Amino acid sequence: MDVLRPQLLRIEGRIYRKNPIQEQTCQHEEDDEDFYEGSMECTEEPCDAYVVVQTQQGFQCTVSAPSLLYKHIVGKRGDTKKKLEMETKTSISIPKPGHEGDIVITGQHRSGVISARTRIDVLLHTFRRKQPFTHFLAFFLNEAEVQERFLKFQEEVLEKCSMDRGVDGSIFQKPKKLHLTIGMLVLLSEQEIQQTCEMLQQCKEEFIEDICGGQPLEAEMAGIEYMNDDPGMVDVLYAKVHMKDGSNRLQELADRVLERFQSSGLIVKEWNSVKLHATVMNTLFRKDPNAEGRYNFYTPDGKCIFKERESFDGRNILKLFENFYFGALKLNSIHVSQRFTADSFGNYASCGQIDFS
Repeated sequence: MDVLRPQLLRIEGRIYRKNPIQEQTCQHEEDDEDFYEGSMECTEEPCDAYVVVQTQQGFQCTVSAPSLLYKHIVGKRGDTKKKLEMETKTSISIPKPGHEGDIVITGQHRSGVISARTRIDVLLHTFRRKQPFTHFLAFFLNEAEVQERFLKFQEEVLEKCSMDRGVDGSIFQKPKKLHLTIGMLVLLSEQEIQQTCEMLQQCKEEFIEDICGGQPLEAEMAGIEYMNDDPGMVDVLYAKVHMKDGSNRLQELADRVLERFQSSGLIVKEWNSVKLHATVMNTLFRKDPNAEGRYNFYTPDGKCIFKERESFDGRNILKLFENFYFGALKLNSIHVSQRFTADSFGNYASCGQIDFS
């Protein structure tokens, strides 16, 4: 990394400069993310960026964070916390493991409290990005007609293309789990789930109602496409979703929701636009029926892994079913869905939703 052009991180509307870090590993101890040595500087840190309260002992600031991330502020043997306290001349109180609550920073100098709060924010942001995704924002695409047409698609593909390399029934999506993802989320507490639902409601009030006009979006699921650049080596095949009237309203709605959640920090910015698609075949399903696309490359403790995949030859499928019609859709809600779950209808369990009409 060029020290003159460091990586910039945006956290809750503030921009931080990420300086080079020096990793420190200890022999005979597991090499995880619990110890963090490095520095972050704020490039736009106004004096009123945080709520700092003056007390009889000096100044105090609180940080709300899920208990799962406390260990990253403490560090191995408490080293990270001690380093923060020493360098900022503050005292940092962290709830005990298993207990929810605020992290409390106290110090005699306001600047030291702000510095500690800034560093803690960056640490939380850094280690949150290493957590596996837990939820996602999505439109459900499991209307009865679409499910029936999808099963017809599966039947015909297996009838006409089962002799093609890698094509078998195990790599098809479950019809009740057909969905269109807007963005992936890491929600580590009930409070964060509630915050997500509230932000979705704000989106409805601020722009979704204007885009939809208080009515469901009438869309169609038609045509297929593949993710990679070789139709003979396909891992993900998806159906395209578009508005019936040819307008851009669905794309506009999805992009504006994505942008809003990215600006809040709830969704990490990877793309500027949502790719409107519904996965219908995925080679990860071959060995793991509960796999969920590329977002399945994480262990429960957040370590990234790469699953072995066996691609399939999609050339005949693309030729024979290029314009396959899956059905009409009335998109009337966005859900906060939980990964690796199923409700009584077989869809992903929803933790909250907004309706357009």
